[in-house]
Amino acid sequence: MPRAPRNAPGVEIAAADPAAPDVRALIEELDAYLGALYPPESNHLDAPGELQGEHVTFLCARLDGEPAACGALKLLPGVEPYGELKRLYVRPRHRGRGLAKRLLGALEQRSRERGVALLRLETGVQQPESLGLYRAMGYRERGPFGDYGADPQSVFMEKRLTGEALGAR
Repeated sequence: MPRAPRNAPGVEIAAADPAAPDVRALIEELDAYLGALYPPESNHLDAPGELQGEHVTFLCARLDGEPAACGALKLLPGVEPYGELKRLYVRPRHRGRGLAKRLLGALEQRSRERGVALLRLETGVQQPESLGLYRAMGYRERGPFGDYGADPQSVFMEKRLTGEALGAR
């Protein structure tokens, strides 16, 4: 089946319940994908229940109603609050349409709206497409943060959001 053009009309990005059966299936697909790439101790996966709550924004990109991609933003307190990007994934048959870039942009916008100017993430060395996307979107490598420890399978990155005014905290 041919792919739809990039930024195809029929794509809707909106908040979603990570426990909904169709979205949970997408998350389980991501878990299986990451499980094939990394040993268990190098997979830092938040369960669907951890992706719910006031401090988390979970978005799903649907293509003609079907979940095609997902991503989450967890807001974390601290001296300088930051957002951690989690669970950014595009189903293989939907790749090449710009969904990851659109989801990442939507998560960045949600962070701005919440008044959080710093985003961080952990991804893996076996995911060159993800690393390329993050670098192209302005993320730079850094050391471990939060509860993460050094791991040769992990790449830690961050981006300070600029441009649009940040909302009130």
